[in-house]
Amino acid sequence: MQPVPDGLDQLKQRMRDTWRAGDFGQIARYSAKSAEQFVDRLQIQPGARVLDVACGTGNLAIPAARQGAQVWGIDIASNLLEQARERASAEGLEAVFDEGDAEQLPYPDAHFDVVLSMFGAMFAPRPELAASELARVCRPGGRIAMANWTPESFVARQFALGNRYLPPPDGIPAPVLWGDEQVVRQRLGAHASEIRTERQMVDFDYPFGPREVVQFFRQHFGPTQTAFARLPADAQAAYAADLENLWREYNEATDGHTAVRAEYLEVVATRA
Repeated sequence: MQPVPDGLDQLKQRMRDTWRAGDFGQIARYSAKSAEQFVDRLQIQPGARVLDVACGTGNLAIPAARQGAQVWGIDIASNLLEQARERASAEGLEAVFDEGDAEQLPYPDAHFDVVLSMFGAMFAPRPELAASELARVCRPGGRIAMANWTPESFVARQFALGNRYLPPPDGIPAPVLWGDEQVVRQRLGAHASEIRTERQMVDFDYPFGPREVVQFFRQHFGPTQTAFARLPADAQAAYAADLENLWREYNEATDGHTAVRAEYLEVVATRA
């Protein structure tokens, strides 16, 4: 295992606190359809052992369980796991949701047939370690499937804007590098016999305008809420205006709501 850099424990705690803030379930429901499509394309067989890494409120775990898979989900934020459990229970689905870290998965080697992560493991601060853990718990011949925002995407533009106001920690690779095909092949190549990638889209559709979208994220999305809390009032106003302009720039709707397409890289690696 890689040595723990100085300050990593504090960084992990800040990440945990950030994702616990707000109510991510309100955000996740707007990408739930895309998550279901991602799972459907994998054609998971009934009875397959599936792990959803950085599962959030269960956007991948729930549809996988609907298909008859044996499902586990893991996340650093306990409140998101509770929402995932409630969603599974409401549908009469069996799934296990554990609190834990993508860089140190608490499961045996080669334990799962399919290991999933949608916009989750890409945020682990040590990507090579996360990649090795995704591979370690996947059986030979099994699949590692990820959905990662691309460096050219709308979401990457959001990240870059946020970094202008609050620079990220030194030495932590940009999460959107996971959406670069060459980088993904470098990170997973040693663990895989085959890697397939394809660019896909998430269609965000909010029943209100760009200004209200920014307010919605400030209220419910932990990273946005935390970022604003760290800024002085004048910077908050400027950041909000810049975010609104970005949503307006990408908005394809003309009837008062907000429709934005966000690109991601779908990665399916066969475990060697």
